[in-house]
Amino acid sequence: MFDKVLVANRGEIALRVIRTCRDMGISPVIVHSTVDEDSAAVRAADRRVRIGPADPKRSYLYPPAIIEAALACGAQAIHPGYGFLSEDPDFAEMCRENDLVFIGPDPEVMAQLGDKAIARRLMAKAGLPMAPGTADAVSSAEEVLGAAEEIGFPLIIKAAAGGGGRGMTVVDEDADLLTAFRDTRAAAAVAFGDNRVYLERYLRGARHVEIQILGDQHGTVVHLGERDCSMQRRHQKLIEESPSPGLPPEVSRQLAQYAVTGAQAIGYYGAGTFEFLVSGTDIAFIEVNSRIQVEHPVTEILTGIDIVRQQLRIAAGEPLGLSQQEIMPRGAAIECRINAEDPARGFLPCAGTLEEYTAPSGPFVRVDTDAGPGVKVQPHYDSLLAKVITWGTDRDEAIARMRRALSELRLTGPGIHTTAQLLAGAISHPSFLAAEHDTTTLEHILAESRKTQTTW
Repeated sequence: MFDKVLVANRGEIALRVIRTCRDMGISPVIVHSTVDEDSAAVRAADRRVRIGPADPKRSYLYPPAIIEAALACGAQAIHPGYGFLSEDPDFAEMCRENDLVFIGPDPEVMAQLGDKAIARRLMAKAGLPMAPGTADAVSSAEEVLGAAEEIGFPLIIKAAAGGGGRGMTVVDEDADLLTAFRDTRAAAAVAFGDNRVYLERYLRGARHVEIQILGDQHGTVVHLGERDCSMQRRHQKLIEESPSPGLPPEVSRQLAQYAVTGAQAIGYYGAGTFEFLVSGTDIAFIEVNSRIQVEHPVTEILTGIDIVRQQLRIAAGEPLGLSQQEIMPRGAAIECRINAEDPARGFLPCAGTLEEYTAPSGPFVRVDTDAGPGVKVQPHYDSLLAKVITWGTDRDEAIARMRRALSELRLTGPGIHTTAQLLAGAISHPSFLAAEHDTTTLEHILAESRKTQTTW
């Protein structure tokens, strides 16, 4: 096992990784930008290394500074968390070239999965079901029109290098197709430095269900069950839960088998998530996220398995030490992402200083955050402030605890707005309570609120 690990991230995920390192007797080191110098994660580490200014391209997204910091402090491995460089195969390769262990999958596998068009081909070859779509990226109006005629509407245009819910456009009719194609290519070029896109049939009314897997470097792959991530706004997940309510047991088993089969087919190791769209008993593979997910606590609270600990053990070359029969999720769990955004102003990100912070607590409530009184919410980074997770013996109990937890949460300050009240309304909405929601439900709830002038 490693003696020292460098954490190449910030915020709640950096603090989360540092805590598991502490539990395992590993010395945590953290890199940070100038504006994060006094953050909770920086204070929690054994050693801190300032690597650049607030601009992430000159700090958290600047590999040479991170590699130099790891070598200077004597770290043996780098944990990238999620976001930033966590799915960058070039960064993982740089780690390998400098005799540093990248805590994640093999760079070659990551590169293949990072290209969504290639990932579709690989998973189709492994036998996973696909929505109708193009096998390769499309680059001309003629290709787009021809593919759309074959696929049919509605369809979705996706950035081949996309991720995190970005780089996607749903198209309902032919008249909007070419404009959407050009706009999505332009947006992908700006966001990912790669303007390639592909087309796929859009399954409106489907559920978004993902399977958490763990694989070691000795060929063992297990799954930790599913998470339902259907409550989304513009393809961005805001509420996640497990198990997926109303999912037929045979579909749940099939999803898990697809994920394990897909991971084994490409020699995947580390923590990863296979994502699917589900409509009734119809299943369509979406993508693989080759990193730890924001919503990983949902699975941890159900299984009792520390996913970060498993990442570290796998990266150190240790066998998984878990059989599928030993993994027994219990009860139900739900997570709400509390973002510093103003729902009344189109979810405009907020920045400012927190004056009040009161975390919910009580039975079976977990809060992952680095927030606190006096903490500055930075405009330079992701707007996630906290994740509230609750557990119950069943879904109703988990939701009831979430209602209570959100009512206790206080995150206030000049100019600070959050999604907490919106999510409290969403989990009490009849369609969510009846488990009749899908990937469009949250947008419908927002539309209803505008008609009734509901304020969040």
